[in-house]
Order: sequence, then structure tokens, then C-alpha cells
Amino acid sequence: MESVATGHATAGRWLSSTKLLPGKPRPFGSTPDAAGVNFALFSAHAEKIELCLFDESGEVELARLELPGHTNDVWHGYLPGALPGQLYGFRVYGPYLPQRGHRFNPHKLLIDPYAREFSGELIWCDELFGFEMGHPDADLSYDMRDSAPFVPKSVVTDNTFVWRNDRHPRTPLKDSVIYEAHVKGFTRYFPGLVGRRRGTYSAMASSAVIRHLKELGVTAVELLPVHHFVDEQFAVEKGLNNYWGYNSLGFFAPANRYAMADSILEFRAMVRGLHRAGIEVILDVVYNHTAEGNELGPTLSFRGIDNASYYRLSEDRRYYLNDTGTGNTVNVAHPRVMQLVLDSLRYWSDDMHVDGFRFDLASVLGREQYGFDRGCGFFDALAQDPVLSETKLIAEPWDIGLGGYQLGQFPRGWSEWNDRFRDTIRRIWAGDTGLLPEFANLLLGSSDVFEWSGRPPSATINFITSHDGFTLNDLVSYRHKHNSANGEDNRDGHSANYSSNSGYEGQTSDQEINANRRRKQRNLLTCLIVSQGVPMLLAGDEIGNSQQGNNNAYCQDNPIGWIDWRARHADRKMQQFLSALIKIRRDHPVLRRPHFLHSEQFSRKSGLPDVCWFNENANRMTDAEWHSHENQFLAMFLPADASGAVDSLGEREEGDALLILFNLSSKPVVFPLNGFSVGADTWELLLDTFGDVTAPAAVDNELVVRADSVAIARCYNQ
Repeated sequence: MESVATGHATAGRWLSSTKLLPGKPRPFGSTPDAAGVNFALFSAHAEKIELCLFDESGEVELARLELPGHTNDVWHGYLPGALPGQLYGFRVYGPYLPQRGHRFNPHKLLIDPYAREFSGELIWCDELFGFEMGHPDADLSYDMRDSAPFVPKSVVTDNTFVWRNDRHPRTPLKDSVIYEAHVKGFTRYFPGLVGRRRGTYSAMASSAVIRHLKELGVTAVELLPVHHFVDEQFAVEKGLNNYWGYNSLGFFAPANRYAMADSILEFRAMVRGLHRAGIEVILDVVYNHTAEGNELGPTLSFRGIDNASYYRLSEDRRYYLNDTGTGNTVNVAHPRVMQLVLDSLRYWSDDMHVDGFRFDLASVLGREQYGFDRGCGFFDALAQDPVLSETKLIAEPWDIGLGGYQLGQFPRGWSEWNDRFRDTIRRIWAGDTGLLPEFANLLLGSSDVFEWSGRPPSATINFITSHDGFTLNDLVSYRHKHNSANGEDNRDGHSANYSSNSGYEGQTSDQEINANRRRKQRNLLTCLIVSQGVPMLLAGDEIGNSQQGNNNAYCQDNPIGWIDWRARHADRKMQQFLSALIKIRRDHPVLRRPHFLHSEQFSRKSGLPDVCWFNENANRMTDAEWHSHENQFLAMFLPADASGAVDSLGEREEGDALLILFNLSSKPVVFPLNGFSVGADTWELLLDTFGDVTAPAAVDNELVVRADSVAIARCYNQ
């Protein structure tokens, strides 16, 4: 082939030459300049690598050009005359010896791990696999069919963008309220959005969405995975797809499925719009595994580039260590793989202006030769990085491997999803008894888990619900999961949900049952918002969104997984309640302490410790009462001046003392205030979950806390 056409309309002219110049080994991926494009790819065991160029449709392969440069296991070449928009892929030559960990197959077109954009979709077929499907030797066989027609093509991108003085909000963690949302599911039915904009990055930054988030009081949106991902073959065969997105293939490219036209441009515009409203963007990122699966999975990128480097392999090298439950585990302990992950994080932080990251199955990232190590190379690299160390780093602190549960074991600078908080708070309001000591500990930020390493209460990300499990409405409406729509005979999803249904399974028109369920939702939300640490909400819980009892809607890209904002379904009173509750947290520094409370530091005004616990008679809790299964009442008093808390500008935060009364019993409690000596002149009821009270009301000598409810009162000097 003597001449090669560029592969995109924006390029639109003939390349000056088909011969690659040596180019440079840095940076990785495809990097355009004024005269052409440099390509660089790491492979420690390859024997030859070809750059494959495609036309603008991605269907016609125009040339295969061998990368001439080879420096320290990096293969590189420079293509003069190439422009942004060029479609390409790689073919990597080397040994096909699965028994030794090598699965090179140049018949399979490979995606560039550093690609910023992709063109086309993955089409599942036998040609994607490096071995012959159905062959008696399974993955030890060898397939010589070309996979190029069925694989997305990598795209050379121009990284310029005018941010117009965009700034990170830099909300302190202790002041943050995180809102977990799915780009499509959150905006598909959102009021005021029409046409193709629904379900997109653009919709997330619409004035209607931003107004809702601001009125609610959240400070950050945590988006479910938006890295380029693919749908699993088994889901596609059942007419479903990977709705949640936990099946990454490209760590640098925003998913095209959430864009109207230009995914990079629209993602950046979304970030800029949210930042202007003071709302941070946190990405849920999946670096623990890839979409290539186990030894019987397809060859799409990493497996064909250098399987032995990118993945953790068993001792016999043929099989994959499966600490993720998805078939493979990314080998982040390898220097080049670690660099890939760090480069990806820097790209999203520097070039896409993301404010933080929630790491899926983060224990995998800390696994080295002998298991999880909180002093591993990856954590150390993040800690010393001048950019990434300033972002919000949130771990899902577990995986399914041996020693995979690591709650509280991550290093300083990290926060962690606290599933102990989730489960215990659920159990409390589902009727379990004997949990008051653990309940109190969780309300104060789980010091037993996080304080030992010198971390603050903001190390705990408290949550009741997340994408994985029941919605808040379903948590109080279903005793059992109802996942038949997933096509797995209801075997998937958690079975231990600690849920309740008020005597009826599923949705009902019974007013008494529905009133009880709404109160339980308010109780759960109140515990979440008044606890020390960082609260995280699931999008849609504020209006009582339901997934029809499905607690594993990973494949439900349909009304089951989407939030139904329509007025006939939405509980607007719940939304108003949560907004008022978040405002109480924002207005009262005692709920956002920068250090743990231990009933030790005394308040100058009242002479009381930094936190006090009382029984229903306003007497200090005794040891017997703490451990009694019959005791179903607890009062927590937080003096206003016990901590010396300061705001983000270093100024001391002033506020009122709060009294929070938890009545877990089936009878009302009359809590006396006249014998409750705190040096306050005035009491005011701020919130009552029983009556949906969210407007302040004066209180005299006693406070009635009705059955199965929570009340919040403040005391202050006039």
C-alpha cells in the first residue's frame, strides 16, 4: 500500500507517507502535534507491534505499519501528516503460550489502553476470542480469524478545551454531602429535559438538575462508572446490558453512550457547569479488573498486548487470580500497570477537572505479593503525587479474595465506604435489639475503625443505600429480593438486606402501612445525616424511588433502573424533609466535628463532655442500660463549644448545641427538659420524623418523642 487516507472527516486528506519514524517512548497512547502523531505502547514480552489505520467508518483497514522504536519495553513510532480524528488499533506479535502466561495473537485488533476516545461498539462474536470457541483444547487452541470488524477503534484526539476559569469547589470532606447517581438513570425521566439530551452528560449539568441538587443541599455528585465499558456477552444474549458500567475497557475515555455527539466535550461541559454551582464531581472508577474476563474471555486489549504483565496470574500462569469475582484481576503492583492507573487518574483530574474518585473493590489496588498492604507502592505513589493527593480518594474497602475485607485499613488521606454503618443502622430500624453501643459508635464516626491510624471522622463514608442493593423505599417495602428480571432465577444480589416491609411485601395502597414506611425512611435518613463522618445518599431516595424490589439492577437499563421523577410517583414531602435535614447538618458544626468525640473534652459553657448519652428520664446511661435488649431509647447531646471546630478558612465555627432523641420502641417517650441542665435558656424542636415536622417549633419543659421516631432539638441562649 503506497498511500494511506486518514480515518476521519476532520483529517480529510492523504497522509504524506506510509512509513513510520521512530518517534518517542513518551507519552503513552497517541499524541498529536502540528506535524503528525506519536504512538507509544508498553509490552514487555512482544516481538513486534503493528499500528493499524482505519478509514472514517472504522470498517476498512487502510494500512499496517510496524512500530520502529523500542525503548525499555515501550514500542513507539511517529506518523507524519496524521491528524486528530484518525482511527487506529494495534496488532501485537509474540508467543501464544497460555501455560506461560502469554496470549499474543496478531489476528486480534487491540484497543489502545491510553485512548481518549473510541469509535464504534463491540460486537460479540467468536472472532473476538484468541482461541477457537468450542475446540476441545479450549483456550490452548489458536484462532486465526480477524477481529477488526467487531472491535471499537481507538481515536487520536485533540485535547484542547477552554475551561474559562473553572475552579474545583474544594469542599472540605467533613462538610461534604455526597450524592451517588447514574448519568442516564438520574436524568432519563428528569422533569424539564426532552429529546436526546435525556440520559446524557449534558443533562447532568442542566439548570433543572443543578437546581434540584442545590435545593437538596448536596455538595458532590458521585457518578457511577463513565469510563468506556462494554456489555457482557451473557447479558447481551439475554437482551440486557451492563447498565451500571462496572466492566471497563478504556481507562481514559468517557463512555460514548452518555453523549449526544462529542463525549469528551460534553463531559467537560458537565463538570464546568456543576463546578459553577459549587458542586464537585467524583467518579466511580474500576481499575481492579477489565472486560476481558478469565482465560475463556475475549482478546480485546490488555490480554493481547502483554497478558503476563497486566493481569495477576496463578502459579501455573495459565489461569487468572480472581480476587474481583469477574474473572481477572489487574496487576497494579506491576510498575507499568501502576503507571497506567496513575496516568488515568491524572488525566481525569488535570484534563477533565474531576474532584475525586471512588475506587471499586479498592483492596485489589493494595494487593502485592503477599496480599493487601496499606504501605503498597500504589498507595505511596498517590500520597506523594502533588495533584492526586489533593483529590478526594474513597475506597470500597473489600474484594472477594483471601483477606479482602479491609475496612479501616487504608492509609491517611483515604475515606472508605462503611458497610458496618449501613448494616447496623438498617438492623436497628428493622427491630433488632442489643445494638445500642454499636449504634452510638457509628453515630460518632466509627472511631474504633478509623482513629487508630490518626484519621479523622471524615474517613468514614456513611450510607444506608447505594446503587448496589435496595433503594430506601424498597428497603422498607420488601423483606426479600425480587431479581427475576435479571434472568438468573433470583440467585444474584445480596440476601442479607436487613430490610422490613411493615407486614406486606411490596407496594400497597394501605395508608397505615405507607405512613409507617415513610416514617422508617425518615428515621434512616436522619441517622445518616446526623452521624459524624461523610453522608452519602442514593439518587432518587429523596422521592421514594423504587426498583420493584430488585436489589441488583446492574443490567436494568430500563424503568426498573431509572429514577421515576414523575409527579404521580414522586414523594415531594420526603424531598422537602431531606432538604431540611441537610440544612440542619450544614447549620450546626456539632454534626461535622473534625475529630472524634469520646465524652472526654468538656464544654466551657455547660461543663458537659463533648458528647453525652441519656436515657428516657434524662439521666446518664448506665452500663446495664447500654447492654439491655429491653432498652429502646437513646438521647445524644452535643454541646456547642466542645470541639473548637474551624471552617475551611481557619475561622472557629460557632453553633448551637443539639439534642437528638432516638425512640426505637413502640411507645411514646416524654423526655424531661427541665431537669436537663445544660445551661440553655431556650429549647426549639427542629425536626420530628413521626409527624414530618421540619419547621422549628418552641419547646417548654418536655419533649414528646413518639413511637418509632427521631426528634432533633437545639438549645441556645437568647
